[in-house]
Amino acid sequence: MPTDSPLSEPASPGLTGYALIQSYLKTLDSSPGVYRMLNTANEVLYVGKARNLKARVSNYARPSGHSGRIARMIRETASMMFLTVRTETEALLLEQNLIKQLKPRYNVLLRDDKSFPNILLSREHRFPQIKKHRGKRSEKGSYYGPFASAGAVNRTLNQLQRVFLLRTCTDSTFESRTRPCLLFQIKRCSAPCVGYISEPDYDALIEDAQRFLEGKSTAVQTHLAEEMAQASAALEFERAAALRDRIKALTQVQSAQGINPRGVEEADVIAVHVEGGQACVQVFFIRGHQSWGNRDFYPRTGAGAEEAEIIEAFLAQFYDDKVPPRLILLSHGIEDEDLTLDLLAERAGRRVELAVPQRGEKAELVENALRNARESLARKMAESATQSRLLDGLAEAFDLPGTPKRIEVYDNSHIMGTNAVGGMIVAGPDGFIKSQYRKFNIKGTEITPGDDFGMMKEVLTRRFERLLKEDPDRTSEAWPDLLLIDGGAGQVSAVHEILAGLGVEDVPMVGVAKGVDRDLGKEEFHRIGERPFALPHNSPVLYFIQRLRDEAHRWAIGAHRQKRAKAVSATPLDDIPGVGATRKRALLAHFGSAKAVSRAGLADLKAVDGISETMAQTIYDYFHDRG
Repeated sequence: MPTDSPLSEPASPGLTGYALIQSYLKTLDSSPGVYRMLNTANEVLYVGKARNLKARVSNYARPSGHSGRIARMIRETASMMFLTVRTETEALLLEQNLIKQLKPRYNVLLRDDKSFPNILLSREHRFPQIKKHRGKRSEKGSYYGPFASAGAVNRTLNQLQRVFLLRTCTDSTFESRTRPCLLFQIKRCSAPCVGYISEPDYDALIEDAQRFLEGKSTAVQTHLAEEMAQASAALEFERAAALRDRIKALTQVQSAQGINPRGVEEADVIAVHVEGGQACVQVFFIRGHQSWGNRDFYPRTGAGAEEAEIIEAFLAQFYDDKVPPRLILLSHGIEDEDLTLDLLAERAGRRVELAVPQRGEKAELVENALRNARESLARKMAESATQSRLLDGLAEAFDLPGTPKRIEVYDNSHIMGTNAVGGMIVAGPDGFIKSQYRKFNIKGTEITPGDDFGMMKEVLTRRFERLLKEDPDRTSEAWPDLLLIDGGAGQVSAVHEILAGLGVEDVPMVGVAKGVDRDLGKEEFHRIGERPFALPHNSPVLYFIQRLRDEAHRWAIGAHRQKRAKAVSATPLDDIPGVGATRKRALLAHFGSAKAVSRAGLADLKAVDGISETMAQTIYDYFHDRG
């Protein structure tokens, strides 16, 4: 277990910098552990790990030989904290946990930790469904991934549909169909829902799809060619033509994947480019000799960290909730490779290899990732410069006390008050911060349908009550510098009243109304105690505000449509205690519809597979309330 020392007092109070760090050395030993450096306000500047705490900390006690970044950090250090652990791997794990929790200024911090999508071949049905999956792998089946984006998954799913004719519909849709859907008509599904393919033949399609996803597409093509020849010889020309079309689709897929490596079956390729104190990390995913896309990341570099430190921190944080592949190709070597390998092996449950290739196909893969990192960072820096000018213009237009670093924009969406949802988007110096977007299902029963004021009041109350609970001292970056509200003077006044009631009266807010003609470009801006005003039609700041408002509108409408679709697909069976997905499928398969279930007798309910006598009574009582 880690042992945490209290905030140690230096030998001579009032010391800072090198002298302060020197004063701690006499109390340290050679144990592995984690150290924290704090400034005069007790803010954590840096969290570091050490194989040998005394040796590591003594490096900071030297008055020279440090990079500019480390020298600045040492000068700001007013106290330190130490935690000793049993092993070096524990120190690495503890360091990463503290970095994620405390977000120190001088540490490298991965800011985008969104999970990656996978393809799932579900095994909970006799005709397995193929679908996109994100998050915890709780469903039974075979998972393939990660893919770099939802778009990469969708493209692969389309390919698999064309070649292998697998179903993508949900189990409830499958059970309720009486005739094939459009996907069968356009040769994207084999229609197992209506018995157009047998279970053994569908299983054969599943096996081919698995071979394809494992990179064995040549074997699949050979198998299909043999089947086509057999069908042709047996004068089954319609079947032979269908197989020919599948071979043609597979050939097109293979030709589109010409960039795929032949000598690398499974690997992540990670490259970093640093310029102007900023960094871009590119990750390419290779699975089954196929490139499954790439993602770029822009970690906070801790005020000027170098490539090796950035990659080492990235590896520990990126694979915190992801299974590492067997091989990871890097653009730069790292200092504590053995510790990182131990950590990755522990998370993968098997051996993981790190390599910095110098020649051959692997080196070409790394060079390609490095080139993409370099180009992406150049684009990002250009966009950031433009974004910075827009934020400065926004501060000037609305008389803000400083350039806003976090803008929150709110909007509501509903149809005649039904399925009401509130949406919040966030923007800052790096553009839209999608990981911070939030949806609010309107819960208030006292709100009149269509009451936008009431909806906005609920959304803002929930948002700021939570902020006050999580960060009452308002020290985190989660507090906004500006609120943009969709609406005019009435909405702004209502929001001001809400925030004043919560004791939050210093967050600037602006209402964006469409103006008298409700035309784009004629927006009016409303602030508390100020006259409404407009910006010039050709103002870049006006276009920026329009983009912010449109993004909030898009997000709120998307949330509303999602809620509405879920409500449409819901059935009374969802509300019966003890009836989950499996029992719901069994009931729908047996009776054909929820209405038929509601009319069924007790004996009929008992006859359904998986429905016990007690559960049958529960279902019957639900639909036949005896008062």
